[in-house]
Amino acid sequence: MSNETALRVLEIESRAILDLAPRIGADFERALDALLACEGRVVVTGMGKSGLIGQKISATLASTGTPSLYLHPAEAIHGDLGRVVRRDVAIAISYSGDTQELLALVPSVKRLGAPLIALTGNPRSALAAAADVHLDVSISREACPLGLAPTASTTAALAMGDALAMALLERRGFTVDDFAVLHPGGRLGQRLLRVEDRMHAVPNVPKVSAGTPMKDVLFEMTRHRLGMTTVVDGEGRLVGMISDGDLRRQMERHGYTLLDRAAAECMTERPATIDRRQLAAAALALMEERKITSLPVVEGDGRLAGVVHLHDLWESQP
Repeated sequence: MSNETALRVLEIESRAILDLAPRIGADFERALDALLACEGRVVVTGMGKSGLIGQKISATLASTGTPSLYLHPAEAIHGDLGRVVRRDVAIAISYSGDTQELLALVPSVKRLGAPLIALTGNPRSALAAAADVHLDVSISREACPLGLAPTASTTAALAMGDALAMALLERRGFTVDDFAVLHPGGRLGQRLLRVEDRMHAVPNVPKVSAGTPMKDVLFEMTRHRLGMTTVVDGEGRLVGMISDGDLRRQMERHGYTLLDRAAAECMTERPATIDRRQLAAAALALMEERKITSLPVVEGDGRLAGVVHLHDLWESQP
């Protein structure tokens, strides 16, 4: 029986989200325009479970490039309303649309001239009528077997908030780079590290010229302890690479006469490379695919920028 209840909850909440799709139209665009034009912060408010949803919507907006804060409506009418200023936009969430604590805020928000976006399940409610833009998040039924606990209604409000945040992100041209700036710590921050954040940069990388004798190549590889050296031309452009594996293969082929050869005769031409702005995770994937432990990092014109080692990338993975 419990499994049947769980499945029924998921079905009802899934339906509540799908039912929102036909409502993405002119009102949604107006809400999006108001948020995009906001010169202050997006102030999200809601009471009870709607307040919890509001906190999550506010956090999502803030993490995707839209300054936002959550304002508890009960605290607002006891002084915290001072957090709302003229350049802000307010989002009020109430399924009934008649939550008294929210309605008490409306005159002050209007007086400040802050646009008001309301998410309610009742387009004829007082909050919907007072709003500059109303988004309908009504549902056919709650997932609660008693029909009492907010379940599908809060899911619908959250999904509409996410839709606004993601559409706004796209309109703003918010990029992975922007996201990384706002998420420097934790698993997300590690996943968004760039190659340049983990690489050994020029001039602190092993490099030789094509004419360098192999005995000096060995010294350069030993000195930097990366298990390889890059081979560059006179302008610093990468022309090849010599790895520990290359040395073993050359030794098997030429024996001790290897030391009489030049780097150009032993190097791997056109080795795998990566751009410094690529994600560290992309470099790790490439190295695991090629079964290599070091990867040259190059600029757009082919000049050597650095070297990234497998161990450096393993340290950056969550």
